[in-house]
Formats: sequence, C-alpha cells, structure tokens
Amino acid sequence: MSMIKPWKLISLLFILQLLAGCESKLEQTQVTITQGITKTQGDIDRLGQAIERGSVRNARLLAEYAAVLKQQKPELTRIANLIAEDATRQGPLYQNLTMRLGDVQSETVTLENANALLDEITRIQEAAKLSLFNDALTDPINVLADMSDGQLARVGAISQMAEKSGGDGTDYGAGSQMVGNPNYGGWQSGSGGTSFWQWYGMYRMFGDLTNRVEYSNWSRNRRYSYYSDYGRSRYTSPKQSVQQAAVETRTRKSFQRKGQSFSSPYAKKRTGSAGLSRSSYTPTKTVSSYAKPKKSFTSSNKPASNKATSNTGSFRNSGSRTSRGVSRGK
Repeated sequence: MSMIKPWKLISLLFILQLLAGCESKLEQTQVTITQGITKTQGDIDRLGQAIERGSVRNARLLAEYAAVLKQQKPELTRIANLIAEDATRQGPLYQNLTMRLGDVQSETVTLENANALLDEITRIQEAAKLSLFNDALTDPINVLADMSDGQLARVGAISQMAEKSGGDGTDYGAGSQMVGNPNYGGWQSGSGGTSFWQWYGMYRMFGDLTNRVEYSNWSRNRRYSYYSDYGRSRYTSPKQSVQQAAVETRTRKSFQRKGQSFSSPYAKKRTGSAGLSRSSYTPTKTVSSYAKPKKSFTSSNKPASNKATSNTGSFRNSGSRTSRGVSRGK
C-alpha cells in the first residue's frame, strides 16, 4: 500500500477542519435562531395578555369607538365590529405576528438565510412591543373616527378637517388609512398594466365607503397613515414585502415606457402624525450575523430582493394641529 503524501494529508485535515468549523457555525446559528423564536413567542403572548387585560390603551379606545359608532350609525354595525377585532388576539394585526413567527419556525436554517431569519425575528419582536402595537392601532381607530362624521376624534394624527384643508394628498374616503396595508387587502393587476386596491373578502364592505384607488395615483397622492409612514417595516411579512416591491417595480416600468417619472409611495413621509411613541420614530434594528445572506427570507423560501423591505426610520413630527379627546374631532 502506497503511503499518503504529506501534502495530501495536510489538505485532507484542512478540509475536515473547515467542514467541522462550518458545522459548528451552523449549529451556533440554529441555536441563536431557536432562542430568538422562543423569546419572540413570549413577547407575542405577553402582548396578547396585555390586550386581554385592557393594558393597551388604543385597544380599549378602539372598542369604545366601535360601540359609539354602532349607536350613532346602526347600519355600520357589521363593519364596526370587524374593525374592532384589531383590539383582540383575533385581529389581523395580532394574527399577522403569530403567522410570521410560524413561517420562521418552518424554515430550514442555513448559513445563507440566517441573517434574513434573524432580521425577521427582530422585526416581529419590535412589532410586539406594547408601545408600537398601540401606535399601529391608530389606523383602525381613525377609520372609525372618519366614519363618525367628526363625532369621534382621530388619534395620533391631525384631524380630518385639518388634513382636508391642508390639501396634503387625495381623499379616498373612509377607510383610506388601510389602503396599502396587506393585512386588509392587496394590489391587483388590472387592464393596461394598472394596479388597483382590492379589499379582502371580509373587508369588502369598505368598497362602499372608499373610492376606487389605483396604485399609480395613490403612490403620488396618498395621505398619512401609520402603517405607510411608520409601521410598514415592522408590520409587513417578507412575502408581503416582496409583493409590494413587485407592484412598485411594475408601475415604475410602466411609467418609464411612457416617458414619465415615478416615485415610490414610501419615498417620503406624509405629514399628519402626532403624539406617537418614541419607538415609532426609531429606525428598525438591523442584525449582524454569521454570514452574509445571499437570499432574503420569505415564507415561500424563495429568493427575494433586499430592497423589498424598507426602514421606517427618521424622526419627523408634524407641527400641525391635532384632534384631542374622544368626541368633536372636526
């Protein structure tokens, strides 16, 4: 039997050490992600318990607004009850967090997708914070406020009258704060390459209150909403981010073919926020991990552009007047 040459033996030992190092690195990454999932599940559970205890102020207020609106306009009882679900564990805002964490748990962890998984865990953890979830509830609250014809005041935003008089954006009708939020509907492709907003089945009643919204017009003329201006990074799943990016890319290409310029609907924040928590003005945290990701995580385990998720970043507090109190929000 011929002896193994020294250089071949050294090469073999090096390869074995390299493989052992990679395995150790992957194991460490898997442990880190498992620990992150456990912590995040605890954060979501504590948020749910706080909602049930009545410790989330805007959850209580949302239920109160729904009760007032039902008395004022009994014909809107069904839609008021539907919106009020956001003040419970059964609401789409809370359920979205649990589904996203489930998507992370179902992923096979690799060094290639580790960063994306850790980033998603961080975003869910932030979204489960009481202060941020409380702020996110201002959109459904303000939908009910607008439906009350000014009898209920907006929260965390300038009044409906001030917004209209300021001419900042287009009035799409009651419910416009939820347009663009994938928890309530999605952009559908129409004829001629245009996209329009379509409510999910349970929210189709909004179609009677909100004017038809085309993406190209909405992207230029949308008004302030918490989701679009501050909450999108934290309250959007990776898969939803990819879908949003696809609509934006498709619209931009359509504009370019016509020789027209196009700006992202999220290129700048709209004025109108007021009294939000400090957490909402704080940029989303980024995670440094064990490897540079070549793919972004999506629930379908497909590669996605890192551009699909944006930072909700910079501090900007409107000096415009706000509506105060529960009633007389004009």
